[in-house]
Amino acid sequence: MNSLYRDNILDHYKNPRNFGKMEKPDKTAEESNPLCGDKIEIQIKYKILYTKYNILEKITFTGEGCAISIASASMLTEKAKGKSMEDIKKLKTDDILKMLGITLTPTRLKCALLPLEVLQKALVSQ
Repeated sequence: MNSLYRDNILDHYKNPRNFGKMEKPDKTAEESNPLCGDKIEIQIKYKILYTKYNILEKITFTGEGCAISIASASMLTEKAKGKSMEDIKKLKTDDILKMLGITLTPTRLKCALLPLEVLQKALVSQ
């Protein structure tokens, strides 16, 4: 594994960005990975621009898990902030892998994708 990427993952794991609870979020979602015990909750607040574009204004997450899941959540919240809901819904596995910059085993891939699953669930929740 490239040490630059490893250092970046460790930094996001030890100093997660946007970590904590939000007061009065517009939407919240939570999921866990029963295979490894990772658990992530994401809260979002958005604003409506031009009556049709919802822009993610603020995003926070809480949870516990391995370095990959926490780092992925931290990086994803940074990437998602300021983006339209439509752009966030288009994020895929490849986007997460590119963000992390490492190759993952199938088990670790589930850890890395958990935050994306939770964020996309929050976007469609009522």
